[in-house]
Amino acid sequence: MDTSAIMGALWIIIAGILVFFMQAGFTLVETGFTRSKNAGNIIMKNLMDLIVGSIGFWAVGYGIMYGSDLIAGGYLGRMSPSDQGYFFFSADDYYNLFFQTVFAATAATIVSGAVAGRTKFSTYIIFSLIMTTIIYPISGSWYWPFDDDAWLNTLGFVDFAGSSVVHSVGGWAALVGAIVVGPRIGKYKDGVSQAIPGHNILLGALGVMILWLGWFGFNGGSQLAFGSEEDVIAVGSILITTNLAAASGAAAALFYTWLRYGQPDISMTLNGALAGLVCITAGCAAVTPGAAVIMGLIAGVIVVMSITFIDEKLKIDDPVGAVSVHGVCGALGTLLVGVFATDGGLINGGGFDLLGVQAIGVLAYGLWAVVLSFIVFTILKLTIGVRVSEKEEIEGLDKAEHGIGVFNE
Repeated sequence: MDTSAIMGALWIIIAGILVFFMQAGFTLVETGFTRSKNAGNIIMKNLMDLIVGSIGFWAVGYGIMYGSDLIAGGYLGRMSPSDQGYFFFSADDYYNLFFQTVFAATAATIVSGAVAGRTKFSTYIIFSLIMTTIIYPISGSWYWPFDDDAWLNTLGFVDFAGSSVVHSVGGWAALVGAIVVGPRIGKYKDGVSQAIPGHNILLGALGVMILWLGWFGFNGGSQLAFGSEEDVIAVGSILITTNLAAASGAAAALFYTWLRYGQPDISMTLNGALAGLVCITAGCAAVTPGAAVIMGLIAGVIVVMSITFIDEKLKIDDPVGAVSVHGVCGALGTLLVGVFATDGGLINGGGFDLLGVQAIGVLAYGLWAVVLSFIVFTILKLTIGVRVSEKEEIEGLDKAEHGIGVFNE
């Protein structure tokens, strides 16, 4: 490897480590936003996303996503050539395998928050494995190999770091999971949503800050190179757009809730930062810093409206707002690339062509995640079941599923 390639590989490895650390952020957000009697269970679920995701994506998922031999013309993924053992890739790909593995684990762990507090641990492990080895890799193969066999790539679709490829796939799967599992006991009384506060906002806030930090690897690492002046400038631009979108998303959620409810809401402000990050992920390399601020402001307001609508109108119990943050804002950010992209964006004279392609990608990823997740969750519900008993839910999953702790709220 020459110096340029070595620098690129080093940057991907560092970025991958940052994305790996995001798993701690997700764990803290979910733990802080839910009841303490389920904290251990949440830790175990997020840990299992890393465990089964690392093994499953290495053994199966990476080959399905990046293999050279097509399955059903590439619409159902790929397969590694036989001289590589069909699934296992060579040593030359190890650093990229590591980087892509932590992305797969991210897609799976988004589901965890939406089904928190009432889902069987065994069921969750099985779904996480299927997500990281089949659901995510197949749809990821439609775009990220960046070759002529990736049909969304040939259309001109733009999702630089995964607003749709990663976040909306996880978000829509989370929506299906929350619907199939059903709401927590006491969440809805006489059709009215009841607040079930999280037990530690400090943990939630720390988790968001860790995620914000990790996102610099998530988006910046997706440049996949750092060996030239152009690469360094590109990564710098990506870090700025990512940071600005997060900040403006948090600010928008803060002031929107302040105006709407009379007080700045802490949890909504935290989710506003995440919404800005998810929103900018698709276009972090395709828009200006000014556009990133606008996208973050839009996402910060939309995420509050979405969380409220899903909770109060649709009566779907999503304890951490995962569907809104990742599903809704992932789709939103992908669409806004068609509006703000410096090359082909609507406001930059590109017309509606790019926006139309972005809409196709959003619909494709949404339908895929919803249909496949519904099939998997339904099979699990009819076989081993998806939900713990009422007694187990009331006493807490830490005790019921893992034999630790005592009953507490």
